[in-house]
Amino acid sequence: MTRLFIIMSFLILGLVIGKSAFAEDDTIKSESTVTSSGSMDTTINSPPPSAISPQISNSNSDLCTVGVAGAVQTQILGISAGRTVRDMNCEKLKNAKTMYDMGMKVAAVSVMCQDKRIFEAMLNAGTPCPHMGLVGDKARIAWEMESVKDQIEREQNNPMRKIFNENIETKTGLSVIISTLAFLLFL
Repeated sequence: MTRLFIIMSFLILGLVIGKSAFAEDDTIKSESTVTSSGSMDTTINSPPPSAISPQISNSNSDLCTVGVAGAVQTQILGISAGRTVRDMNCEKLKNAKTMYDMGMKVAAVSVMCQDKRIFEAMLNAGTPCPHMGLVGDKARIAWEMESVKDQIEREQNNPMRKIFNENIETKTGLSVIISTLAFLLFL
């Protein structure tokens, strides 16, 4: 964008300097008088300015990309741009299908289980997602143990728990502040 601005600035500067450098002193005067006794309508038909956005097509259906393009046009300047965006869900599905086709069924299911909806559906169906190579009931128990471990870790890292477990002065000061705010709220 800055390159375009610099180029346009030099172009305009060159036209101004060129016109003043090559201007001649010969002056031609022409006077004319037009008299009209009717109405006149002038219609100018010109094509509208247009910025054409690039076409990004997915002719190959094996790609997991989507083309996005756009354009903006003013009376003077038009800008258009385009790019491709990766579809992560499409990639996940293709990876799972490829693994399944290669005979790695547990790995394919594991890739699909990265989606929370599929994880919940598998659990509700009684066939939990694989966990560290475990399948079936062993995987279900491993997922439950990991869930309990994550919950304990969240509780231990809770900032409010840290505040209340430090010392009695903190608890007293915090309770005074909270009660003062509650009192002011109910005034």
